[in-house]
Amino acid sequence: MADAARFISIDGLDGGGKSSQIRLLADWLGSRGSRVVTCRDPGSTPAGDAFREILLNRHDLHLDATTEMLLYMAARAQLVAEVIRPAMKRGDWVVSDRYLLANVVYQGHAGGLDPERIRAVGEIATGGLMPDLVIVLDVDLETAARRLDRPLDKLESRGDGYRRRLREGFLAEAAKDPARIRIVDGTASMEEVASAIQNVVREAFFSHER
Repeated sequence: MADAARFISIDGLDGGGKSSQIRLLADWLGSRGSRVVTCRDPGSTPAGDAFREILLNRHDLHLDATTEMLLYMAARAQLVAEVIRPAMKRGDWVVSDRYLLANVVYQGHAGGLDPERIRAVGEIATGGLMPDLVIVLDVDLETAARRLDRPLDKLESRGDGYRRRLREGFLAEAAKDPARIRIVDGTASMEEVASAIQNVVREAFFSHER
């Protein structure tokens, strides 16, 4: 019997293995009888994909941190309207590759904007829809860099100092909200990380199984 719909986002440094773990988590939830929708933020809608191209691939465009943050918010607003809310109304689980926490960390902790003001804008952009659970795949900078064996996008090209602030930001946000934001060691094998994520999800939503 399928479980009630929930919203999970997976976040962390690029190179942490988010894409693979989202696929594995969706497969695992599906094996339990749940319908699962996966998406990426920004993206997963025509408007979101257009914003994503500007944000990540247009190296010729310099964006102020506030402009960057607002473009992410616009993409997220469309993602919520077109994908996430309809899926949850159908009773589907949603697993998103990033969500509001990414703005708080990337443009806030690492980019110099006030994280609380970002959260306030995020409340408007999402209509208050927040994940039930956020999983942060934590990897050290060396591991993340080694795994990025492709051309780097605009954010990935900002150097080790920026990436260090990102990691510190994710850990700081998790420390403030440990019940909802859970850290998983992303340096382990793919199978070990998947098992750890499943354990976190069980603990959060399936306590009767313990």
